[in-house]
Amino acid sequence: MGQRVGLEVSLACSEAAKLANVDVIAAYPITPQTHIVEHLSELVADGDLDAEFVPVESEHTAMSACVGSSAAGARTFTSTASQGLALMHEILFIASALRLPIVMAVANRSLSGPISIWNDHSDIMAERDIGWIQYFAENGQEVLDLTLAAFKIAEDKRVLLPVAVNLDGFVLTHVIEPIEMPDQSEVDAYLPSFEPQQKLDIAHPISMGMVGMPEVYTEAKKACLDALEKSYSVIREHWDGFAKQFGRQYKPIESYKTEGADVLFVTMGSLGETCMTAVDEMRAQGLKVGQVRIRMWRPFPADDFMAAIKGAKSLVVMDRALQPGAVSGPVATELKSLLYDKGQSIFVSNFVIGLGGRDVTRADFANMAKKTMEAQSAGKEIACEMWGVKE
Repeated sequence: MGQRVGLEVSLACSEAAKLANVDVIAAYPITPQTHIVEHLSELVADGDLDAEFVPVESEHTAMSACVGSSAAGARTFTSTASQGLALMHEILFIASALRLPIVMAVANRSLSGPISIWNDHSDIMAERDIGWIQYFAENGQEVLDLTLAAFKIAEDKRVLLPVAVNLDGFVLTHVIEPIEMPDQSEVDAYLPSFEPQQKLDIAHPISMGMVGMPEVYTEAKKACLDALEKSYSVIREHWDGFAKQFGRQYKPIESYKTEGADVLFVTMGSLGETCMTAVDEMRAQGLKVGQVRIRMWRPFPADDFMAAIKGAKSLVVMDRALQPGAVSGPVATELKSLLYDKGQSIFVSNFVIGLGGRDVTRADFANMAKKTMEAQSAGKEIACEMWGVKE
């Protein structure tokens, strides 16, 4: 049996990679993910993890090395944040196009400028179309669990796609939380050894990443799109398997006190727990509010989301990134498009919150709910309001 330990969340992520018996780690230090790769380098140097730790000169090279190692048949892990993720941009598309099951932890941090080392989701929202499976953790336990599950999902023969596990920088990465740490034997029972479907081998040479002429390019992209969309059912299957093995269940969309709620907050990441507390307080005051948390971002679980919001009169959608020049933030844009496609006319207010690590309090959630209800009654729209802007 495992044991409960007090552990910094970054180190819990590292320990998950260790429990997964990764073969190669290629990464470059960048705040706030540095502790993840520092700890992994220590584990390798001390002989506690039999893996190759590849020190590189940039995040672009880190992802390039990950592509090479995964293509050679190695279980591969990396982590990054913010400008580091942006520097990987070119190679991220190649990893998914080559169907390489790389697992990457993204310690979400603001993109410059101005320079900010603090948390929001602008880094991953700028990469939402890279063809990777992407999901979000809310606390340290989820970081460990979802990282372990990521290897199982990525390496499944029906998927073979890279996975990005998002955890909020500083808000999660640098805090110590109680973590249920599984035994190696338990993880081994859940996660089998990596068996690559095709790999670079000088004894049996193949070609990867060839030029795609116009006659085949569209079909190649369609194949990747189909693979990402079909991964949904496999993700559900392996999260259910994780629950059977370890007793903790994860779902693409998770709800909190939505029964009878007229107003639903929509959140992603660690602020969801603050929102839950705010919902408790508002419920105690007799307000019919609830919460829907988006766990799986890509592929987007449209049917799960529609089922979760059934009966609600309005949605308070939280974006933690800007989409400059657009009508709404990236999450609100996604949801408005979905509601239109489904023929639903639910009132949607969109607030951009927590940019650059700015605090979002329980009172802020209460005030956003109040403002949403007032706007709906008055027939006014709230589209991409930057919450808490100082005059």
